[in-house]
Amino acid sequence: MKLIIAITGASGANLSLKFIDNLPQEIDAYVVFSKSAKIALKLENNMKVSDLKNKNITIFNDKTISAPIASGSFGADAMIILPCSQNTLAKCAVGISDSLITRAFSVMLKEKKNIIIAPREMPYSTIFLENMHKLSSLGVTIAPPVLAYYSKQQNLEEMETFLIGKWYDLLNIKNNLYERWNG
Repeated sequence: MKLIIAITGASGANLSLKFIDNLPQEIDAYVVFSKSAKIALKLENNMKVSDLKNKNITIFNDKTISAPIASGSFGADAMIILPCSQNTLAKCAVGISDSLITRAFSVMLKEKKNIIIAPREMPYSTIFLENMHKLSSLGVTIAPPVLAYYSKQQNLEEMETFLIGKWYDLLNIKNNLYERWNG
């Protein structure tokens, strides 16, 4: 599977890092950090994008609009924007493709591929809700990091692992990251 992982400037860069760390080896991951995501990564995790070079991922600069993931002929299977800022979500909702992230999103949308957006900010403004509704009506899955209280996961790390497992489920990536509900 060719998976595009877009990381934008909303708080929660740690979720993106855990998402990448837990990916199975057979997933070809193509990662793009927005300018704001790089700032959040530094502030929240005291890391730079260059610190991720040892991961089994390909990293593109958000300014590189000519990257392979900006074309439908690349053949990406799915995309997740995690976390997704209100700014990026709004651009996606109205078709602005002024960065590699929004260009890749537009390509995935026109190719009718599996797209997941994980909006991070809350509470949701009416404009944010309208943008999510519009994208949902276009077939985009809106999957914010909402915690499950029916599970045995109780601390933050376990809850984050649960969220990653749920996103993997939506992407059809087999995982055992959380205990399934048995009734």
